[in-house]
Amino acid sequence: MPLPHTHTERVPDIEFHPELRRSARLLPKQVITPLTLPFIRAASRLMWRRNDSPADVEVLTLSSGVGVRLFRPTGVAPGRGPALLWIHGGGYVIGDAAQDDVLCRRFARELGATVASVNYRLAPEYPYPVPVEDCYSALQWLTQLPSVDPARVAIGGASAGGGLAAALALLTRDRGEIELAAQLLVYPMIDDRTVHRKGLDHPGHRLWNQSSNRFGWRAYLGDADPNEAVPARRDDLAGLPPAWIGVGTLDLFHDEDLAYAERLRVAGVQCEVMVVDGAFHGFDGIAPKADVSQSFFNSQCALLRTVFASAAP
Repeated sequence: MPLPHTHTERVPDIEFHPELRRSARLLPKQVITPLTLPFIRAASRLMWRRNDSPADVEVLTLSSGVGVRLFRPTGVAPGRGPALLWIHGGGYVIGDAAQDDVLCRRFARELGATVASVNYRLAPEYPYPVPVEDCYSALQWLTQLPSVDPARVAIGGASAGGGLAAALALLTRDRGEIELAAQLLVYPMIDDRTVHRKGLDHPGHRLWNQSSNRFGWRAYLGDADPNEAVPARRDDLAGLPPAWIGVGTLDLFHDEDLAYAERLRVAGVQCEVMVVDGAFHGFDGIAPKADVSQSFFNSQCALLRTVFASAAP
């Protein structure tokens, strides 16, 4: 009996980036559903528990109850230096700060910066505004560290973490207590209205599709007003810190991310955009050693070096 025609058989016809084709063949289009959520969370807890306290990571619980993983730079001159608050992804419903330990080490090493990765509480148990308030609590703490120059603090995140970083930038601007140096928005999940768009079920999407997107946004928003909770719905984007936005052409968030970047520019916010042809969602985490992923990371570091240097005493 002939085998049924599968999705994998069609993969070569999709214009994946040459360095990402092999990975694309192995990845599902969707991981998170209401049914898989408890199993993925349980597996994640087991996975990250094994690496809970590496020697070079300070695992802390702040007075607010928020968990933070702190990475300090080595080989830098004493005194106050730059810092980055990093926010992990996971569709607002899964994930752990420990999943980005390797990435945070790289940021600390490349930038000579203190990096704090925040373990914000997850939806649907903790919908908006809890996750972004957790991030704000961690940001306040980071800016007050003796080793951190409060004039050189940036925020960043990937996927839902990028969406939270954008929301945090807006919240920080509105409260006027902290002056951010920059925001890194790595293929951010930034606009819930994408779930209502038709024709976005592209066969090249990986890890996150429209079905997952609907679930993630519904869990995160709960009863919140989306005009307040969703960064892309906010009318006033003026006065935000310089931004870096990166996304692949085969990412569900491609259109919403570029639209947000354009709105930032119209509002007078410096915004650098990097679009990677043939890249799917999360490609840099799946294939971190690929040249295209290295270039993606280096572009983020370049922006941070520039803003940190301009704000240096």
